[in-house]
Amino acid sequence: MRNLNIIPFFQAVYFFLTAIWPFIHLESFLFVTGPKTDIWLVKTVSLLLLPYAVLLVYLSFSGKKNLIIALSISICCLSLIIIDLYYYFKGVIRWVYLIDCFLQIFFLIYWMYYIRLKLRNY
Repeated sequence: MRNLNIIPFFQAVYFFLTAIWPFIHLESFLFVTGPKTDIWLVKTVSLLLLPYAVLLVYLSFSGKKNLIIALSISICCLSLIIIDLYYYFKGVIRWVYLIDCFLQIFFLIYWMYYIRLKLRNY
């Protein structure tokens, strides 16, 4: 674990846990996040987070910097921020999604810094 990058690893764990939660115990997921009418959509979005978790695990243990993966993760973070804010202020989702929003902002700041350093080295 000498080459472990802690922030990508934390984000990988976060994405993985939030992705599998609806499959492991849907009732507690709905209790925390609020009732949903389209469970298929909850599970679809969850599955879409898993490839990002895999990419993050790769970056966590790889000593190499990868601009395209960092850019992909950044776009994912930005998308989740926009979704969280838009639907929270529309009154569709609960305040708990603001916690995710702030975590995504933190991750996005990290990835913007990561990309900036990568581009500086070109």
